[in-house]
Amino acid sequence: MPPWLKQLLPILILLAAIFFVLKRLPKVDLGHSEAFLRRRRWNWLPLGLTYAFLYMGRYNLSANIPVLQGMEILSKEEFGSIDGVGSVAYGFAFLLNGPLTDRWGGRATILIAAAGSALMNLLMGATMQIAGKGELDHGTFITALTVLNAANMYFQSFGAVSIVKVNAPWFHVRERGVLGGVFGILISLGLYFAYDWTRFIGKALPIQWAFHIPAALLVGFFIIDYFLIRDTPGDAGFQDFDTADASSGDTGPSLGVVDVARRMFSQPVIWIIVAIEFCSGFLRNAIMKWYLVFADKTGEKLDFVASNWGVLLCVAGILGGVFAGFISDHVFESRRGPVATVLYAGLVVGAAVVSFTLGSPAVGWTVVFMSLCVIGVHGMLSGTASMDFGGKKNAGVATGIIDGFVYLGTGAQAFLYGRILPSGDAAKDPQNWSQWPLAMLPVAILGLVLATRVWNARPQRAAPAH
Repeated sequence: MPPWLKQLLPILILLAAIFFVLKRLPKVDLGHSEAFLRRRRWNWLPLGLTYAFLYMGRYNLSANIPVLQGMEILSKEEFGSIDGVGSVAYGFAFLLNGPLTDRWGGRATILIAAAGSALMNLLMGATMQIAGKGELDHGTFITALTVLNAANMYFQSFGAVSIVKVNAPWFHVRERGVLGGVFGILISLGLYFAYDWTRFIGKALPIQWAFHIPAALLVGFFIIDYFLIRDTPGDAGFQDFDTADASSGDTGPSLGVVDVARRMFSQPVIWIIVAIEFCSGFLRNAIMKWYLVFADKTGEKLDFVASNWGVLLCVAGILGGVFAGFISDHVFESRRGPVATVLYAGLVVGAAVVSFTLGSPAVGWTVVFMSLCVIGVHGMLSGTASMDFGGKKNAGVATGIIDGFVYLGTGAQAFLYGRILPSGDAAKDPQNWSQWPLAMLPVAILGLVLATRVWNARPQRAAPAH
């Protein structure tokens, strides 16, 4: 069996098992015709796969940090700064891209995301190729990579708002918990593509191909999306329907970004959700981006978890997404707060365990479990609650606000860890990495406390326009 198939096989088996189980779960019957359900699948599937390959073109840089360090063209501190600038650019881009998505529609903006990210990945790969030949001085290389990564993150920020904007008119509130689970699965596949495929490519081929191949895939899905994706059921020849979210009953004109933000932030629940998602962004990337650096520096890179990081992240994310979606719709009556509470409790336990087990194989398996928890939370809040509380009319701005805080949390951890984690010979001792889990622990506790505050939160229907 080829090595790539051996790695992919567990994921295919898991997806098949999940598909089998989901087909036999009680259905939320809203009277959709079989033709509508079939067309809806053909709408969200290419959209979701595009989002997965956007992840591949976003995390390929962090996945290949050991390769770039081996080439002596990028240090840990420089990566922390580049990643921090890109994350902050991603977060603030939502102030512009959320309203643009509500105005232009998710179909147009997912095309912009795919094309823009493909171009930036081509340019990043070319820059690394030139730097690897010694034809670019180090300062210029770092500046160019910082700018190109920030531009990539700008285009990437269209991805989440586009997927939520398109899906909102196609899914009723009662169906969106499982949809949030699917969102988590797509994130997980993207992480697998990034952390296993591009890492393999970066080792087997010249480093630029770890960026050029994701670019080519995004160009391919740009073409597929152009022909298949439609913004609403009405655009695809079906009847639009009431989705029972925050836009339900709102027949007035679309609001501007300031009015949408004012309406959203007039609900205390939104303040709590964005604070939770700030914590999620911090924790998700503290785990995913720094575990490989930890494993590489401390000599654990041949450990099973480090060697199969992408596969394990994918499996964990799929399980977390499906678990979160199922209990949201079938146990907690489509409420998202209880799911976030359960998963944040897991994050608190996980951070505490890592603090006491540095240097043992338990660290790798614990951070895999923590990835399951944080991807489940992210799917529920950014992928689902943003639809519920923003409504299908304002899904772009709502997702932008919520997901923007995710990446502000990402930026905070990048700047923090780039400065407090050990370097040089000190990084070889696992005990010198205690700052890594200790910085996660208070953030996880804060997220847990906040999640309990939205236990019973549900979207409020808009008042009819007069």
